[in-house]
Amino acid sequence: MVKQSSPDKTVKVTLVKSVHGQIHRHRATARGLGLRRMHQTVQVADTAEIRGMINASRHLFRVEEA
Repeated sequence: MVKQSSPDKTVKVTLVKSVHGQIHRHRATARGLGLRRMHQTVQVADTAEIRGMINASRHLFRVEEA
């Protein structure tokens, strides 16, 4: 079963590895999440789309439940 997340749930995503030297898709994923520089943290909605973006480039991010 797929876990349904409510719209008020958020996750904190931190960029822990530089996107310099990464393939274009990984750079675009970080940019799409709103991350521009190292150690920047953003809070985003916990949706299936966002989880997919995080999983596509999971080696670049640290994720915490908020």
